[in-house]
Amino acid sequence: MIKLVRVDHRLLHGQVAVSWVNGIGADCILVASDTVVNDPVWKTTLKLGKPAGCKLVMKNIADSISAINSGVTDKYKLIVVVQTIADAKRLADGCPAITSINLGNTKESSTTKQVSRQIFLEPDEIEMLRELDARGVECEIRPMAADSKTNAITLL
Repeated sequence: MIKLVRVDHRLLHGQVAVSWVNGIGADCILVASDTVVNDPVWKTTLKLGKPAGCKLVMKNIADSISAINSGVTDKYKLIVVVQTIADAKRLADGCPAITSINLGNTKESSTTKQVSRQIFLEPDEIEMLRELDARGVECEIRPMAADSKTNAITLL
């Protein structure tokens, strides 16, 4: 059962490993990234940040979609972490079970619009979020599990 789909360019770190795992009672983290699965340094780093008692799985986006849709992940209280809004959209496009996306932390650049303390969006990402929202996928900003949700669409 998917408990959380989170966009965070840092992937697995203190907020995910402690706040979110404990806050929602997760027992498995799926890092869905085409980049990470081919990068031994990323993989090693993520393994070091894995909380005790929580399974860590790393798959590319296509394999993550297949795993979620096959039901093999249903036995877990799952957090899915992706690096980008584009990756979250690909997951949501491929997985009807994804009905909510948490925006946790995105990178700032000269072309992004800041919509919250930790969320910076490119113009195409704003359109992706609007498309997801129009389809009924909740797009919320919440840095930590104990924080209140903010509807991302209201900030665009």
